[in-house]
Amino acid sequence: MIQEDDDPKEYRWESGYEKTWEALQEDESGRLEPSVTEMIQRAKRRKLLEREASVRLGIMRHVYLILDLSQAMNEQDLKPTRHICTLKILDDFIKEFHDQNPISQLGIITTQNKMAKRHSDLSNNPQRHLDCIKKMQKMPCKGEPSLQNALEVALSSLRHLPPHTSREILIIFAALTSCDPGEVGATLQKVKEDNIRVSVVGLAAELHVCREITKETGGSYSISINDMHLKQLIDEHLEPPPASVKMDHTLIKVGFPHQINADAKPALCMCHLDDLPLLNTQGYYCPQCTAKYCDLPAECRVCGLMLVTAPHLARSYRHLFPLKHYSEIPLEESSAKLCYGCQKIFITGAADKYVYKCRNCHQVFCFNCDIFLHETVHSCPGCASNPTLSQTPSNT
Repeated sequence: MIQEDDDPKEYRWESGYEKTWEALQEDESGRLEPSVTEMIQRAKRRKLLEREASVRLGIMRHVYLILDLSQAMNEQDLKPTRHICTLKILDDFIKEFHDQNPISQLGIITTQNKMAKRHSDLSNNPQRHLDCIKKMQKMPCKGEPSLQNALEVALSSLRHLPPHTSREILIIFAALTSCDPGEVGATLQKVKEDNIRVSVVGLAAELHVCREITKETGGSYSISINDMHLKQLIDEHLEPPPASVKMDHTLIKVGFPHQINADAKPALCMCHLDDLPLLNTQGYYCPQCTAKYCDLPAECRVCGLMLVTAPHLARSYRHLFPLKHYSEIPLEESSAKLCYGCQKIFITGAADKYVYKCRNCHQVFCFNCDIFLHETVHSCPGCASNPTLSQTPSNT
């Protein structure tokens, strides 16, 4: 017994268990808050560095959201229910998606009662999708979902798109079963042949069929822990994925429509023909066929021309030339006394243990400004304020 107690070798289940509490260290006053803050900052910084700037991205995206509305969405592990919580997250996701991907299109498909239904076609108009999400709040969740039927509905639309676009499917799945009319492997093979990337965000346990679908199509599969984690997992799909090697290189013809003046004749809006809009003079003319649209960006229903404005292309431009990562240096090695972005005075401690220096303008920023500039602004204020540096494309 003495020899067994003195044996320093741990059991397999003891050595394999990660003792996360050992990473928490008390400061001089006995508080754990600085240590927790540093761990959170490390995690955010690690996630930021995972984005590679040298990877070719598909910025012209066509994405279908497949939402599970089976009886599993009535569970209350997410408050008030999985159904309501997911719809609220998707409401914010749709707004942010169209803001960060202005020349991309989104569509919504639901699956319940062993069937799948397309609620909104691929479109640049976020309001159409938001109205669809609002109507889904009153829809009852019932029956079992069908992955195969949902994939077939999305496939029928995505397979006809031009090869230079990014074709994607994002599935929000809550059930533990899928009731399909046939072999889902046959549908998966067609999805793979048409170069469609499928990703799944699960609300319950991991499923083998979902893992295989994402593995074969080059997508991602993740399981949410709580509502905040679910929002984080869904928001990860705001950024364009790496372009497939099968994606063609081509020149895309776009049009810059002019706004109709007050002297123009009243005309119907092409983007709201289904709603029978009133005749008016407000909107934009397609420069190729003179069809009228009330909002941009849009794809002309008459001639198929992509209608955009200069700001839309500028917002997509940052995906091609993202802001370079700042160099992380200890505060002691920096001569800067305050952050160039928010003018915060650096204080020695866990919060300001490291500062971040731009490799071009050599200005120093705090952690919060580093994250904000790379995730939201996508531009360095130090480089932008320097006329010499701001003229270089790699610095914008």
